[in-house]
Order: sequence, then C-alpha cells, then structure tokens
Amino acid sequence: MASEHSGAAAVAEAPEPAGPAPAPGPAPTLLRNRSFQSLWSSEAFAGVGENAAGVAYPLLILATTGSAASAGIVGSAQLLAQGLMSFWGGVLADRVDRKQLLIGCSLLRAGLLGLFSLFVMTGSVNLYVTLGVAILSAACFGLSMPAGMAIIKQLVRPDQLAQATAQNQIRWFGAITAGPSVGGALYGAARVLPFVGACVSFAVSTLLMLFVRATPRPVVAAQGKKDLTGGFRYLAKHPVLGPLIVSVTLSNLAFNTTGISLAVIATGTARGASESFIGLTLAVAGAGGLAGALVAGSVIKRVRPSAVFIAGYWIGPVAAVLLATVPGVVPLGIVVACVYVRGPIINALFLTYAAKVVPDELQGRVLGAIVFSSTVVSPLGVLAIGAVFDAAGPVWVFATIGAIATLGALPTLTRGIRTLASAEDMTQ
Repeated sequence: MASEHSGAAAVAEAPEPAGPAPAPGPAPTLLRNRSFQSLWSSEAFAGVGENAAGVAYPLLILATTGSAASAGIVGSAQLLAQGLMSFWGGVLADRVDRKQLLIGCSLLRAGLLGLFSLFVMTGSVNLYVTLGVAILSAACFGLSMPAGMAIIKQLVRPDQLAQATAQNQIRWFGAITAGPSVGGALYGAARVLPFVGACVSFAVSTLLMLFVRATPRPVVAAQGKKDLTGGFRYLAKHPVLGPLIVSVTLSNLAFNTTGISLAVIATGTARGASESFIGLTLAVAGAGGLAGALVAGSVIKRVRPSAVFIAGYWIGPVAAVLLATVPGVVPLGIVVACVYVRGPIINALFLTYAAKVVPDELQGRVLGAIVFSSTVVSPLGVLAIGAVFDAAGPVWVFATIGAIATLGALPTLTRGIRTLASAEDMTQ
C-alpha cells in the first residue's frame, strides 16, 4: 500500500507526466507460431506419404497376386496395427520426449519405405514382404499419433487450442483427399514411385520436426499396470468425454471411411454404375470431409458445443435411412459427404476439450485411449459390411449401419453433454 502525502508535497514530488503508456502489441497469431506450423507441415507431409502408400499397397498386391482377398487382409491389418499401437503410443507420449518420439517414428518409416522401394525395383517383393512393411509403417503411425496430438497443447496458447485443433483437421482430411490421388498417379507412372514418394515425405517430415521447439517431458510417477490404463480410467469417469468416446467408437464402427467406401462401391456395382461414376461418387463423398475441416474453426466459435455433438451424431441414423432409400449412385456420395462434413468438426471440438481438461501428464494416455477405442473397431466394420452385403444386399447394410449409428448417438442425450456450453463447464 502506498504511503500518503500532503497535497503540496504530492504536487512537488510528482514527476512530469510522460504521456500515455504504449498500448500492448497484439498477441502473436497461430500463423506466426513457427513451432506449431512446423509440426503441422511435418505431419501434413507424413499424412500424404501414408495415404499415397496406403492406396499403392493393394494395387501392388493385386498386380502381383491377383487376389482381392489378400489386398483386403492388408488393409484390415494396417487398421488393426495402427489401433493397437496407439495404446502404447499414448503411454510413451507421457514418458518420453514427444518431439523425439515423432522424429524417431518418421525416421523409421522413411527407412522402411526406402528399403521397400528397393525390393519393388529389384522384383523381390511378395505378399508377405508387403504385408510386413504395411503393418510396421501403420504401427509407427499408431505410435506417433498420440504424441502428435498431445504436443499441440505445449506449443500454443490456451486460447488458440480450438483454432490449432481445427487446423489439424484440415491437414488430416487434406492428406486423406490428396494422398490416394497422388499415390494412384505415381503408381500409374511406375510401381515403385508411390513408395519412393512416401520415403521422401517421411524424410521431409523428420526435417521439419527439427524446427519445433523443445517441450518439457511430462512428469509421471510409475504405477505399474494401473499407470498403463490411466487413459481409459480417466475417460470412463469423465462426465463428458466418457459418453463421447462411446459415440465416437460406435460412429467409427458404422461410418469408417474404408467400410463406407466398400458399401458405396458394392451398391454402385449392384446398380450397374460404371467405374467412373463410382469414382465420382467417392470423390463427392471425400470432398465433404475436407469441407468440414475448412469450416470447423468457425463452427466451433459460433455454435454451442452441445448442439454440435447432438446434431452431429444424430445425422448418422438419418443418413443411413437416406442411403437405404435414395435411387442412383451419385446421390449416395452426396449423403455420405453430409456425414463426412460433421467428422472434422466433431473431432476438432472433442480434441479441444480433451486438451483443455486432461492434465498434461495424462494427455498421451488419454489420447492413446481415444485413438485405440475409435480405430481398433474399424476392421470389424469393414468385415461386417462385406458379410452383410453378400448375405442380404445394400438395404440391410445401411439398416445395420443405421442401427449402430443410433446406438452411437444415444450418449449425446446424457445431461453432461446436453448442458455443455463451454470448456469451462467441464471439470477434471
């Protein structure tokens, strides 16, 4: 507390006014955050490489073995490996330097795809080699995913989390859209090129990670097996993240990209559509995801979170009814595009909340549990869609999808989600 002075003394001793204090400069924007933008660019290159190689694996297997079943096994094995390893990726993200973990995974994938490129060029590739490389690359992806998401909280200001997470969705869906096109075009020029391109992408990804500033390693007290399952236990107890992970998991089971693409391709073929029309349908569907990623940041700012979650998940059952009833083929793509629009918006909002409410020392394990839960069921969805289609046709496929999507939407009616207004309403 300042001492008091008489009026005269105060006047005599008061310094001459120095003019108004300079206004504080504007806070740095996310665009000027070199560490985050380097991370974003690094994972964008890795994502394009992953998806380019992902479309080339089945093409190579079909060319060398002629077996569509073998190509399907490789695709399912990749999803399973990614989901299983995301659990251990979450544990590692809470125990080791997250930046170094990301660099290590990118380097390993660059070496792996470089070696596989040599196998392809020398004609030494077969189903088992391809399967092994695809699984190992997917496993590295699963290991790195939780660290890539958890490190964002350490690189941006709290008020930029939503914007950063939304920008990440643009990168994710942009890679899903661009990667297969790049991979297909490179494969058309030469079989080895998609894998060489993936090797280069992972190498560039590694270099870009060097520009990300060092982040402190989380301090975690070892608790044995209880420590390993900390992410799942946190989700189970949380009044908002708990119900939402159920919705995420069941929605991915119903509407995972591989399964829905299979359903659209099989339905289009059954309706006599040409390959070009089916390709157009899938392109229309994929554009929905990219469109959703572009508007995710604006929607999160303007729309009440409870409305985003409730409307987003109840779109699923409505879309399933439309898929079972609309005629033609391209309309199927339009309906699926509407479903895909919601994906990046929900993902960005969900991950923003997780970043805000989950303690940093638990970030990796919680994000690993989220990725594991949402990914590990995807192969089941793909296999179920194929089995139901063969047994009963497209109407029953979409009816099954609708039933699962309805179960996934029900948790959004819980009080914790219905009353959710902002991140501050969520408690740890």
